[in-house]
Amino acid sequence: QELYRWWESNGFFQPRSDATDKKPFMMAMPPPNVTGGLHMGHAMFSTIEDIITRYHRMKGCPTLWLPGTDHAGIATQLLVERALAAENPPKTRQEMGREEFLQRVWEWKDSKGGYITAQLRRLGASCDWTREKFTLDPDCSEAVVEAFLRLHEKGLIYRGEYLVNWSPNLQTAVSDLEVEFSEEKGKMYYFQYRLASNSGFEGEYIPVATTRPETILGDTALCVHPEDERFQKYIGKNVVVPILGREIPVIADDYVDREFGTGAVKITPAHDPNDYEIGKRHDLASINIMNADASINANGGAEFEGLDRFDCRKTLWSRMEAEGLVIKEEDHVNRVPRSQRGGEIIEPRLSTQWFVKMQSLADPALDAVRNGEVRFVPERFEKVYYNWLENIHDWCISRQLWWGHRVPVWYVVEHPGEYIVARNEEEALQKAHEKYGNSTITLEQDPDVLDTWFSSGLWPFATLGWPKQTKDLEQFYPNVVMETGYDILFFWVARMIMMGIEFTGKPPFSIVYMHGLVRDGNGKKMSKTLGNVIDPLDMISDFGTDALRYTLVTGSTPGQDIPLSTEKVETNRNFANKLWNSGRYLIGNLKNCDEQEMKSLAALRASDFGTSQESVDSLLLPERYILSKLNLLIRSVSESLDEYSFGESGRQIYEFLWDEFADWYIEISKTRLNGDDLERKNDARKTLVFVLDSCLRLLHPFMPFITEAIWQRLPHDPVAEPALITASWPSNTGFVDEPALRAFGRLQALVRSIRNVRAEYQVEPAKRIAATVVTLSEHEANTIHTEAGMLNLLARIDINALNVRVQNDLEADDLTSDKYVQLVVADGLSVYLPLRELIDAEKECARLTKQLVKMEKDFEGLSRRMNAPGFADKAPPVVVTQTQQKAEELKERIAAVNIRLQQVTEMAKS
Repeated sequence: QELYRWWESNGFFQPRSDATDKKPFMMAMPPPNVTGGLHMGHAMFSTIEDIITRYHRMKGCPTLWLPGTDHAGIATQLLVERALAAENPPKTRQEMGREEFLQRVWEWKDSKGGYITAQLRRLGASCDWTREKFTLDPDCSEAVVEAFLRLHEKGLIYRGEYLVNWSPNLQTAVSDLEVEFSEEKGKMYYFQYRLASNSGFEGEYIPVATTRPETILGDTALCVHPEDERFQKYIGKNVVVPILGREIPVIADDYVDREFGTGAVKITPAHDPNDYEIGKRHDLASINIMNADASINANGGAEFEGLDRFDCRKTLWSRMEAEGLVIKEEDHVNRVPRSQRGGEIIEPRLSTQWFVKMQSLADPALDAVRNGEVRFVPERFEKVYYNWLENIHDWCISRQLWWGHRVPVWYVVEHPGEYIVARNEEEALQKAHEKYGNSTITLEQDPDVLDTWFSSGLWPFATLGWPKQTKDLEQFYPNVVMETGYDILFFWVARMIMMGIEFTGKPPFSIVYMHGLVRDGNGKKMSKTLGNVIDPLDMISDFGTDALRYTLVTGSTPGQDIPLSTEKVETNRNFANKLWNSGRYLIGNLKNCDEQEMKSLAALRASDFGTSQESVDSLLLPERYILSKLNLLIRSVSESLDEYSFGESGRQIYEFLWDEFADWYIEISKTRLNGDDLERKNDARKTLVFVLDSCLRLLHPFMPFITEAIWQRLPHDPVAEPALITASWPSNTGFVDEPALRAFGRLQALVRSIRNVRAEYQVEPAKRIAATVVTLSEHEANTIHTEAGMLNLLARIDINALNVRVQNDLEADDLTSDKYVQLVVADGLSVYLPLRELIDAEKECARLTKQLVKMEKDFEGLSRRMNAPGFADKAPPVVVTQTQQKAEELKERIAAVNIRLQQVTEMAKS
C-alpha cells in the first residue's frame, strides 16, 4: 500500500489540467453501500473501472473516475436497528424517536463508513478521492429535492394507493431488486366456493385452489375463463366468501389458465399483483386485510383480527374444515418472495405511496439507445433494456423508513388532504401562505423517505454539482462510460438514462458496459449457505492484489458470469513472479552501465527506437523480431481496450510476456550480454529496456502495483514521467518488420523440432549434440551461423559440431537414415541429428530387448487364444475380429522393434 499512498499523495488520481487538447474522460463509480464490506462484486467492478481509468489517463485524457458511497436506506437502517435490539436493555427506533435514531445512524455511518473505501484502495482503485461523494451529502441532497420538485411540477409525481412489495419486518415498501424468490416446499389448498342462495345454484360450489388461504378474507371476486364450459353457467352469479359470509361475483377473464389448479381463481386485488390488474379491469373493490406488520386488520373479520398472517392461515383453514369447505391439501413447491435484507416473506399489499409516471421518461430513453447515443456492451442487453422500458410501470419512490432523503412534501394540518412541495420548510411555509393567505398554518412533513434508487438515478450529474452549473459539470458531463453489473440494468442504468435526459437534455453516458457475476470455480453462485464464498481480501493476502485483478478480467467476457477459483489466482500470481524475475534479470544486467549509458537508455522513449524502420535496420534478427511483435501487440491491445475487451487484451499481454519475451528473447539476450561484442550488448540492453518498459505500460492498468514497482527501477526520465501511472501509453504506429517475423519464425521452428526429438529420445538436458542444418537460402544460412549461440542455448546444439549447408535440395546423401534423424522443419529447411548422440546405444539395446520380450509374450498369448478349439466358431464375430486385429498390429510392432534393435546393435559395435 506504500505505492498507493504515493500515487494518491502526489495527486496522480486527479484529472490532468494541462491536457486541454484531449477530450475529457469521466466515469462515476457505482456507489457501494456506505457501511458495507468488500465482496467479489466490488472487486470485479473496481478492477474493470480502474483498468478503463488507467488506460485513458495514460492516453493523456483529463480523466476523472469519481468515487462515492450510497446511504443504502434499508440495509443501513436494518443494521442499526439490529444493533439497538442487541443492547441491554434493547431499544427500538420508535422508542427513541426520529431525531435521536438518525443521530445514531450518522454515528454508525461515521464509524463504519470508511471500511469499504479503504478496501477499494487495497484493490488499487485510482479514483479521485478528493471528489468523493455520499448520497446524503448536502449537494447530493439538494439535487434529489430539485429533481422531485421538477418532476412534481410537470405532473409526473403523484400520490396514490397501489399494490407494492411490502416488508412486514421493516414495515416499508421495497423495490423489486430487494425481493429474492426461492423455491420452497409448501401446500396447495383446495376448497369450496359455494354459490349464493339467491344464485339459482344453491347447494353447488366452485372448487378453488390457493397457496395463501389467509388472503381468502380479502377476496372480492371469483374468476373463470370465459370459454370454460364447466363454469360458464356461474358467470355473473355470486358466491359466498368462506366464514365471513360476504357475497362476491363470479367474473370471466381470459387471464385464467384452465389447466392450472381447478380452473377457477380467487381474486384478491389488495394482496396479489395479477389479481390487482384483474381488479382494475373489472372495477373490483380492493380490501386490504393486513396491518403494516402483516397481522390481520379489522377488514379480515373480528375472529381473525390481530392474528399473524400465518397463524391466521391455520385458524381459518381449521374453521373451513369444520364448516365442510375443505376439499384437500397437496404438497406443492411455491415460488416464495423473500426480503433480500431481512429474509422474511414479502407481502403484496395495497398502500398509499408516492409514484413517478414513467412512460414520458421512458420514451426518450428508448430513443437514445435506438439512435446510437447510448451503446451497450455487450449489445444483447439492448433487447432486455427495450423490453423493460416498453412495458414500464409507474415507479413507487417512497419508503417507510427514517434513514434517507425525506420526501420534500409538507401537509397543511388546517386543510386536510392538502400538501405543499418545497425545497425546505421555510419555502413550504411561504408557499402555503401564498395559497391560503396569512391565516394560521401548521405544516407536517411527510414521514417517508425516497427510494435509494431515486438518488442513485441522479448520480452521473448530481456528483458533478447539478443543479448548479459547475466547472466539473461543464467539463465532465456527459460521462463516457457507465460500468456495472447486468443485474441492476433495470433498477439503476435505465433510470439514470431517463433522469439524465429529463434533467440535462443529454444521456448521462454513451457506453454502458455490463459485467457478469463472479461465481465459484464450478460456476455456482457464491453463498454463505453453500460455504463457497471467496473473500477478495483473503485472495489479496494469499496471492496479491495484482493476481486477483488479473484473474477477474482475463477469465471473463462482457456480460458473462465469471467462474473464479483459487487455482486461477495462483496461476496469475506465478505470472506476476515471472514478470518480476524478468525485471530482476534486466536490472541486474544494467549494473555495469555507466551514467551516460543509463541516460541513453532513459531517453529511449523520447527517441524513435523500436518504432521506425531506420531504428531497427541495424539490429540482428531476434531484436527486429521482438520489436515487431511488440508493435503488433500494442496495436492489438489498444484496439481491444477501445472495444472494452479486457479479457482478450490481458490474455495477449500474458502470452507475449511469457511466450515471446521471457521464453525467447530474454534467453537469446544472454548470448549478447555474456559475449564480447559491445555493439550487440548495447542493442540487447536497449531492446530489453524498450520492450519491458512498453509491456509494463500495457500491463499497468491490469496489474498496477508490480508494474509500477518494476518500472521505477528501469531507466526513465523522472521529470517527464515521474510515475508509470501517468506515463504515456505506447504508440500503436510502430514499424513491423514482416520479413523478420517470418525468418525468426523459422528459427523458432528449428529449435522446437530439435527440442521435440531430444524429448522423444530422452536426451539428458545438459548434453549438447551435433547438428547439420540444410537450407536453400544463403541468407538463412548466414542467420543461423550468426545465431549459433541461440541454438546452443535453446536447443543444446554443440556450436563446434554445427554444420550449416546451402544446397539446391534438402536431401543429404551422406547423412543416412539409419544413422541420422532427419527433420523437415519448414519449406526449404531441414536438420539432421546423429542418432549416436541422441541415444546411449547399450541402454537402448537393453530397453528394446525388454520391450521385444514382452511383445512376443503377448503375441504368443493371442496366438494360443485364436488357435484354441472352437474359438473361431463359438466366440462372437466382433471378438474374433478384434483379436485378429490386435495380433496383426502386434506382429507389425515386433517387426519394427527388431529392425530398430538391429540398427542400434550395429551402432553399438561401431
